[in-house]
Amino acid sequence: QVQLVESGGGLVQAGGSLRLSCAASARTFSAYPIGWFRQAPRLEREFVAATSGAGGNTDYADSVKGRFTISRDNTRNTVYLQMSSLKPEDTAVYYCSARYKYARTSNLAAEYAFWGQGTQVTVSS
Repeated sequence: QVQLVESGGGLVQAGGSLRLSCAASARTFSAYPIGWFRQAPRLEREFVAATSGAGGNTDYADSVKGRFTISRDNTRNTVYLQMSSLKPEDTAVYYCSARYKYARTSNLAAEYAFWGQGTQVTVSS
């Protein structure tokens, strides 16, 4: 089992930055690919970014490429999502998720087994 806790959300003006954190309780944390997803009201949950267990492979949604950066510190069992040049359309609840050990990264929510409770990000215009 993997427990995930997100933090770092909040209210920011358009053009601003936020850094989300995802703290995990898991042995061999480096074996778990981690993804960030987001869900705005009345919309489906969508992929944002993912990182492989060791952090060497990353993937991003086209809508955030060049603005968001995913990284991880396996010594702290934490994954980060640095968000810059934020836009109002980035407003959503952001979720951290983990696939099963040794799986590949994925941009499909259905392939993630463990989820955090989410953190709200609101970008004002």
